[in-house]
Amino acid sequence: MSTPESTVVHLMRHGEVHNPDGILYGRLPGFRLSELGRAMATEVAQHLAAHDIVHVVSSPLERALETARPTADSHGLGIHVDGRLIEAGNFFEGKVVGVGDGVLKHPEYWSKLRDPFTPSWGEAYAAIASRMIAAVADARDAARGHEALLVSHQLPVWTARSRLEGRRLWHDPRKRQCALASLTSLHYLGNELVSVVYSEPAATLVRDAAKKAGA
Repeated sequence: MSTPESTVVHLMRHGEVHNPDGILYGRLPGFRLSELGRAMATEVAQHLAAHDIVHVVSSPLERALETARPTADSHGLGIHVDGRLIEAGNFFEGKVVGVGDGVLKHPEYWSKLRDPFTPSWGEAYAAIASRMIAAVADARDAARGHEALLVSHQLPVWTARSRLEGRRLWHDPRKRQCALASLTSLHYLGNELVSVVYSEPAATLVRDAAKKAGA
C-alpha cells in the first residue's frame, strides 16, 4: 500500500497595519500594511523561500494581499483570492474599542456584548470555523504533496486551529497564539492532520521595532 502524500498548509496572519486612529478596521477597505508590516511580509517570504510552496491564497482585504505578495513572487506564483479567508464580521467595525474608552463606555452598545459564546457582536465562531476549514481543505487538495500558504486574519486563523485541535471555539482573545505575520502550519498525511506547528518568523523585527520605539 502506498504512503499518503505529505502536504503542509500554512495559515499566516497578515503583518502590521497602518492604523493611526486605533479603530477596529475589520473588513473596511483601505487599511494597508505599515512599513513594519511590509518588512514582516518580506521576512516571512525569506523564511519560506526554501519551502515547496506551490499555491498561495489570500483574503481579499488589502493587508492580506500585501502580506501574500512577497512569498508569491519569490516562488513565481500568482495569488488566488478566497473570500472564505476574510476577517470576521464585527458590529464594532470602524469604531474605537477598549476598556475605559471607545464604544464600551456607551450603554447603547452593551446589548451587543451579552453573549460572548456565539458571539453576539459579530460573525458566529461556528461560521468562521466552517468557512476556514473548507478553504484549508481546498488548498490542501490544490497543493497535494507540496505546501500552500493561506493569508488570513487573527480570529479566523485561531478559530480554524481551535476547531482542528478539538477545542471549544469561544475563548479569551488575549490568549490567542497568533501574532502578526505568524505561521500556523498544518501538516497532513493524505487528508489526516498529523501535527500543528506554530512559528513567528518575523518576531525579531517586532522586538527590534519595539526597542527602537522605546529608546
